[in-house]
Amino acid sequence: MTGLSFDGGYAEYVIARTEALALFPDGLDPAGAAPLLCAGLTTFNALRNSGARPDDLVAVLGVGGLGHLGVQYAARMGFDTVAIARGTDTEPLARKLGAARFIDSNARDAAAELRKLGGAAVILATAPSSKAMSAVFGGLRPGGKLVAVGVAAEPIEADMVTLVVGQRSIAGFYSGTSIDSQDTLAFSRRSGVQSMNEYFPLERAPEAYQRMMSGKARFRAVLTMS
Repeated sequence: MTGLSFDGGYAEYVIARTEALALFPDGLDPAGAAPLLCAGLTTFNALRNSGARPDDLVAVLGVGGLGHLGVQYAARMGFDTVAIARGTDTEPLARKLGAARFIDSNARDAAAELRKLGGAAVILATAPSSKAMSAVFGGLRPGGKLVAVGVAAEPIEADMVTLVVGQRSIAGFYSGTSIDSQDTLAFSRRSGVQSMNEYFPLERAPEAYQRMMSGKARFRAVLTMS
């Protein structure tokens, strides 16, 4: 919308309902923090509603766009954080982000490795692979929960004995409200969680989109207005 500004000129503005707004804390760069309102909100909110307690073993499946934030949030929430990814190339980054342990799912059975550690209270599944989610389900401890935030087309498969006898569960989590967004930003600022971004000016939006869709972005593509 366009309206008359106080200095007599015209300014663009948007009218929004107050309950749809989130307070943006001082000290955060708007462009740098933009992905925290999407991938950050999803992983932060999923973890804090997962039922896990400080010092519980929490595994993050995938260290990509969602996962690199999930590892940071899990570690800073006080969970004993395990990162699971394919290959060892990701291990240095996962440990830098806060993972206390790393499991290469190409070389080892991730579910078996989690069981050796006593089983995960929560597995935050960020990799968009139903096959990978199915493979780690057996790594939950009794009463544990697989929380899927990565979306894949195929169904997740779970062994019924493992599911029923151990009272394990599978859940999905998607985003949150404006207040959840505000909580995500505030927690991120206090704890130092940061999104790893590639920046593109607005006129290069098609290029940014293609890089994102190809999976080559490390890890979020952010458009800037300058």
